Amino acid sequence: MSRPQKMSDLLSQLTARRGYARQQTGASFDEAWQQAAGAALARQSRVGQVKRGALEVIVANSALAQELSYQKRGIITKLTGLLPDEQITDLRVRVGPVE
Repeated sequence: MSRPQKMSDLLSQLTARRGYARQQTGASFDEAWQQAAGAALARQSRVGQVKRGALEVIVANSALAQELSYQKRGIITKLTGLLPDEQITDLRVRVGPVE
């Protein structure tokens, strides 16, 4: 006979299955990105997912991509302070549609 599971484990599993964690994380990323990048850059960019420590950032044009490359270290430092559990070590910048 199997042992009863802890309620916290069950809630964690349910949260992961339903995608609630991704929604909460997305909102946290958006807020942190606005603070780390500044209002001007944040308006013309959006964040994606973190994969292997790299945060995907979509920008409106190649000039912004270059600007972000100049500010990369400072932004990563700020993001690390704002989102310590995510362990962001790099930014992957690409040009694409920004909503």
